[in-house]
Amino acid sequence: QAGYSIISQNKKLKYFNVFVLHELHIFAIIDVCFSASVPQFTNSPTMIVMVGLPARGKTYISKKLTRYLNWIGVPTKVFNVGQYRRDATQSYKSYKFFRPDNQEAMKIRKDCANAALKDVCVYFNQEQGQVAVFDATNTTTERREVILTFAKENGYKVFFIESLCDDPEIIAENIKQVKLSSPDYEGYDAEDAVTDFLKRIDCYKMTYVPLDDDNDRSLSYIKIFNVGSRYLVNRVQDHIQSRIVYYLMNIHVTPRSIYLTRHGESELNLVGRIGGDSGLSPRGNKVFASALSGYMRSQCIRDLKVWTSHMKRTIQTAEAVGVPYEQWKALNEIDAGVCEEMTYEEIQGRYPEEFALRDQNKYRYRYPKGESYEDLVQRLEPVIMELERQENVLVVCHQAVMRCLLAYFLDKSAELPYLKCPLHTVLKLTPIAYGCRVESIFLNIEAVNTHRDKPVVSPHPHTLWQVKRDFNDVEPPPTLTSIQHFITYLNTVNKFSTHKHRNLK
Repeated sequence: QAGYSIISQNKKLKYFNVFVLHELHIFAIIDVCFSASVPQFTNSPTMIVMVGLPARGKTYISKKLTRYLNWIGVPTKVFNVGQYRRDATQSYKSYKFFRPDNQEAMKIRKDCANAALKDVCVYFNQEQGQVAVFDATNTTTERREVILTFAKENGYKVFFIESLCDDPEIIAENIKQVKLSSPDYEGYDAEDAVTDFLKRIDCYKMTYVPLDDDNDRSLSYIKIFNVGSRYLVNRVQDHIQSRIVYYLMNIHVTPRSIYLTRHGESELNLVGRIGGDSGLSPRGNKVFASALSGYMRSQCIRDLKVWTSHMKRTIQTAEAVGVPYEQWKALNEIDAGVCEEMTYEEIQGRYPEEFALRDQNKYRYRYPKGESYEDLVQRLEPVIMELERQENVLVVCHQAVMRCLLAYFLDKSAELPYLKCPLHTVLKLTPIAYGCRVESIFLNIEAVNTHRDKPVVSPHPHTLWQVKRDFNDVEPPPTLTSIQHFITYLNTVNKFSTHKHRNLK
């Protein structure tokens, strides 16, 4: 049809309304209310396929990459074939299970891989997944061909990550830190477990065929040599693959700690106002800043780096530590827009609809002329990349910023907007094999409580339009001949408030 028309879709769903502009077969969907839908970062699902011998850090990479992708808003899940194998067999006996001539065991391992692939399908088709990390050795050409065929039949993209390591010290450390605590070796003597695991590696070496620069030149992959000493990247296809490569080239495994703390109590904290750029209260300046300096000295860290935002209260806090500091604009507190320097009670009184909308979806809600937590995560991505490259760092920041950073390191994206980050407390984060150890150090200086618990909200939120009229009672809009005509219509029809225009994308 020539021109555009506007239609309502799925009227039976009372609480989820969309308009669709369509011209021929091209559709533009405009969401006029807050929905639970997931932003699409990929135009088709992507399988990340790990490749490499045991004890090469594949599971470490899988879990870390999954944590990062979920944090930036890409629904991602790890499918660890080793866990499928442990679930399918009663107990692990010895390395002989992995011999290539053990036909019975080979069948079990093949069945486990196929079961994992079926679950990948379920994840993509029924759970809104966008990226699946297939964590297994995948050391043979035949196994990789099976995966490629499976992906092609289902319309998935494939990106291989091969981890190669020939440094005996790195391999030995990986076995010591991770493999000895595996369920496979529960009850084993440590020396016997190491001997058995090394023989297991030898079993895989018999059939291992690494990705070949010539024979596999049509595939998309990254090769990581000796935990990041060198990289080789081939045929990156899209945005999500380029972000994966960028991330993998920034991480390292050097032991270190990251210290997160909020600024000392501020003058606006004392009166319950959000945002602003006030200085510290007497308690925050003279007492907490001094205590923070003493605590950091007690850690005896050489070459400690200190990062702050551009706001007075973080700079005043950091100055007491007595070491040079770097100012990051990206670390500034979330921008509350028209609500800056207001109390929550004032916001509820002056902007009751905005207050209610934020309670419905705090992560995606954007303050008028301000930011959302989702915006803040995107702003903080360069900070995360740089933190991954650094060693020991003290980050003096703000409540919303600290929540975002903490959600990344602790893999708590679902809880992000409500993580507790009290004033006058240092969180010491120490990366370990498959996660991060956190220590909370309260410096014994009282401060006001700025945390607001998650409110109980209706499971069926109404938009402002729906409050006035039920969706089924709305008159059909006129035929629209252009995008501008459509916008003009929205701006003039009395069913839409100003904040609705702001949320159109």
